[in-house]
Amino acid sequence: MSKARRHDLQATLDHITALLEKQDLVAGLVHKQHQPRQELVESLVARQQSTELRREVNALHPADIAFVLERLPPGRRLQVWDLVDSAHDGAVLLEASDAVRESLIADMDQGEIVQAAEGLDSDEIADLVPDLPREVVPELLRRLDRRGREEVRSALAFPEGSVGALMDFDITAVREDVALDVVLRYLRRRGRLSDNSGLLMVVDRDGVLKGTLALEALVTHEAETPVAALMEREPVTFHTTDEAVEAARAFDRYDLITAPVVNVHHRLVGCLKVEDMVDLLREHSQKEFLAQAGLREDEDFYAPVWRTARNRWGWLALNLLTAFIASRVIGQFEGTIEKVVALAALMPIVASVGGNTGHQTLALMIQGLALKQITPHSFRHLLARETGVSLVNGLIWGAVMGGFTWLLYGRAELAAIMLAAMVLNLVLAALAGAYIPLTLKRFGRDPVLGSSVFLTGLTDSMGFLIFLGLAALFLPV
Repeated sequence: MSKARRHDLQATLDHITALLEKQDLVAGLVHKQHQPRQELVESLVARQQSTELRREVNALHPADIAFVLERLPPGRRLQVWDLVDSAHDGAVLLEASDAVRESLIADMDQGEIVQAAEGLDSDEIADLVPDLPREVVPELLRRLDRRGREEVRSALAFPEGSVGALMDFDITAVREDVALDVVLRYLRRRGRLSDNSGLLMVVDRDGVLKGTLALEALVTHEAETPVAALMEREPVTFHTTDEAVEAARAFDRYDLITAPVVNVHHRLVGCLKVEDMVDLLREHSQKEFLAQAGLREDEDFYAPVWRTARNRWGWLALNLLTAFIASRVIGQFEGTIEKVVALAALMPIVASVGGNTGHQTLALMIQGLALKQITPHSFRHLLARETGVSLVNGLIWGAVMGGFTWLLYGRAELAAIMLAAMVLNLVLAALAGAYIPLTLKRFGRDPVLGSSVFLTGLTDSMGFLIFLGLAALFLPV
């Protein structure tokens, strides 16, 4: 497989799928040919086909293998997973989504799981432990050396979503009171650099962080130059208890590659790397996007129907409740609708445009809350602006719809009601889009989860109530 093709993930997936189909086709043809020593022939052909597929799969990067596995149905997925070399198992498990990782681990025995995890770094093992069978974890920890066990337990002690749970323990630290030639001798004796080799952490005798030293300084300055003269004394630093998402945003804001992590005593305990921050932001964005639709971020694309349906019951039940409320609002005006049939055709327009306006405001609020940009002053400004925008849009598009209503039905009073209903519902939708996520957050709930359902239910119900209520009051029937 060419290098260019390896970077084309879709082409890689298509190629693996074609090999699987070819394997099935050849196996079927051989099975139909009745010949002496049939079982032996079938076994040899199957081994030859799987050898070709194994070679193609294991030529891929672990992230590409995970990409392929996530996009194959369960049977095909396990067929390919069985061909992955054991040396790649741990890395592939880390790259795979939570739901797919669960299915892969379920196909492994205890020895295979321990072997896959043994080759990982301590922070990576800590990431994997929550998904492992409970009986496997003690055996895995027993296989690690003392330092490895302590690092894994340390990472697991921090709450999920914190910097401490995500930091890397593999750091290279030097003292501030030595010269560059001493640092060079130390690095040669150590024989390796940490993955975050762009920076060296600078500490004192007690391990307290004093700064960072760029690796390029070792080759661009005189050997006798002291580290203290070249180090960055105020690097961007994170504490173990900081929120990982906020740290990731800081990486983006300051264009960081690596950053030190310290404990409450300001002692260096680890570092954060840009690749982990990128993965975290991607997962966080995906989670928020799916949550707005009431979906779990770890749902397997090929999960069984019953399991997937069960995962969606909660939000569907809430949506059904809000829809029932909206239907009851309409039911209160059945007599009015029977006398003015045009109302039945026009009322969905009012609710639909209101819902669209509310979701625009809702998106801004959720983004502002996530980025912690919402303050009492900024909220008042946002509320006033969104109310003004919805008022202008309501007047403009309400007038447009009022004009069409007058042309279609020839009733000026119905056109005026259409205009008034659109203005009122758009303003109400903007207010709802601002207050619903803020209210959920104040009650300790994630504003991403449920805001859309509550907003849709409110704009539908109030849109129908406003439009039909105005019609009942002012239309001569």
